This record gives sequence, structure tokens and C-alpha cells, in this order.
Amino acid sequence: MKLTGNKIDAFIAKPVAAIRTVLVYGPDTGLVRERSDALMRTAVTDLSDPFLVAELAAETVVRDPALLADEAAAIALTGGRRAIRVRDCGDAIAPAVKSMMQQPTGDSLVVLQAGDLGPRSALRKLCEDADDAAAVPCYADDARDLDRVVHETLAAEHLNVSPEASAYLVANLGSDRGITRSELQKLALYAHGRQRVELDDAAAVVGDSAALSLDDLCYAVTDGDMAGLDRAMERSLQEGQSEVAILRAVSRHLLRLQVTVDRMSRGDSAEHAIKALRPPVFFKRATQFRRQAQGWRSDRIKRALELALSAEIGCKRTGMPASAVCGRALMQIAALARQGQRGRD
Repeated sequence: MKLTGNKIDAFIAKPVAAIRTVLVYGPDTGLVRERSDALMRTAVTDLSDPFLVAELAAETVVRDPALLADEAAAIALTGGRRAIRVRDCGDAIAPAVKSMMQQPTGDSLVVLQAGDLGPRSALRKLCEDADDAAAVPCYADDARDLDRVVHETLAAEHLNVSPEASAYLVANLGSDRGITRSELQKLALYAHGRQRVELDDAAAVVGDSAALSLDDLCYAVTDGDMAGLDRAMERSLQEGQSEVAILRAVSRHLLRLQVTVDRMSRGDSAEHAIKALRPPVFFKRATQFRRQAQGWRSDRIKRALELALSAEIGCKRTGMPASAVCGRALMQIAALARQGQRGRD
């Protein structure tokens, strides 16, 4: 079974009874872990219970393929359903998974954790095509998903969040669900005793850890700032951002510019067009964003988006180093920004 969009959350909350094997994969390792834990808790209340939970490494299963089938068929001494987690999975484990699925015994839930797997991945295809298995992708949160995570996490700590603080958090978090949750927990602790998280609170807690990475990179690219782009990309990669996440962040920024430029072309003022954006532009970036909106033309934005999309596909399929593919595309986009600047001179 192949899961996408809104079907994922419903499945995570209540997996289909006939599904015994679930592949959770993608570049967002924090979200992979979060969804894997949530799935396992539908079968087992306590994930630390050694009688009901088995943790395996994929390399161990590759060396001993029968181990996975044996664990899946085992019956708990204390009764109840068991859950088996296999970490760091790749295509090498596909034969063992296929063998286990061909001899279904017991009612254990098997959760396979993997990194980013392409459409041609043998393991991904096996789980997508099987009637008793499912594949759950985990990609970096987009702005809407991240806004939901921000409000849900802080609401669980009995905190509201101002629109300005929410916009700041959406702009500066999101590359990894685990990091996002950790940052929001720190923010909740910082704001303990109050009812509402304000912009100053968000900036104080999430400042150095995230604000100077993707946000700086996006603005450097669309400003044509080659030196700033180089510094921001190096920092982003050091902080664990994936090249695909970087390209998608730049694409989101370009799309916001496109919406603003289109509104301005229909007669809206730059100020009105920018204020209409959701989430709103972070106030400290408003002047810079306005300058970019006035300097970029729709045709150049379209070309920049094509470069970003082509680079994302190249990172996944060409076999070339992803950092080189991503870096080249960002430099080409920055060159387009400079063309716009020369046009204004």
C-alpha cells in the first residue's frame, strides 16, 4: 500500500488491521522516528518492554535473513501483540522482508525505518505493492504542516502563540521534525508560566540554532549574494539540512516572491501584496523581501523555480554528489538575481 497526503496521519493513528509490515522512509529522520514510534504504540503501550518490543539493525538481518521472520512469528511470553523495529534499512534487506511476508505467522507489527529511498528502490516497491504492507514517506514539513506542528506542540503545553511568533518559527524550523519538536519544547520551557508565546520569546530561543541557516540562505540566493550563499549553505549542511530540504526552502521563497510580483502586476502596492502573504513575512526581513519583489520579474522567477526543481530531481536520480547539484543550481539562481539588479541600474 502506498500512502500519501492526508491518508498518512489517519493511517498512523489507526493502521489498517491487515497491514503487518510498514516501511517508514524519507530524508526527515526526525519524522521517520516520530512516525515509527507512533505506529509501534498502536501495537505496544510501552516501547521499552523487552518482552513485547524487538529492536534490530538492518545489517544484522542482512547477515541472518531468517532472524526477521523468526522475530515476527515469535509469541510474547507475557501475552499481547509484539512490535519489531528494524533500523537503517535499505534495499539489501528487501529479500529478508519478502521472505518474511511470504510466510505470515503471528500478529506482530514490523516497522522498517529507512532514509530517503527513490521510486526504483526494491524495498519501497515491495512494501507499496503488497496487500499486507504499507510505505509511509517522511519529507520535510511545508509551511502549512509546520504551522500545525507549532500550534499543536505549544498547545499541549497550554501555550498560545502570536501570529508574529508563529511566522518566525515557520520560517526558521522545519528541516527535521525531531529538531523542530526539541526546539519547541525548549521554547515551551522558556515561556513557562505565561499563556502566550510572543515574537521575542521565539527569537530568543530559536535564534542561533536555526535562523541563520535556511532563511539566510534563501535571502542570499534571491539577493544574488554569492558570498552570503556560500556561508549559509555551509552552515545549513553542517546543521544537518539535506540538499533537497534546502532546494525546497528556496522554492517556497521563490513562490512567495511570485505571488507578490503577480499581485503587484495587477495594481497592488508592494506593501499590500506583501502583507497579504500567509504566513506573513518576518518583520525584520520585510524591507529585504520588498526589494527582492521589486527586482525579480515573473519570467526570471519561473526560470529559478525550474532550476530548483531540476536540481531536486538530480539530487535523487543522477548519482552525482547532491551538494554539487544543489550548489550549482543555487549559484545559477543567484546569477538570475544579479541580472535583475543590473536591469535596474
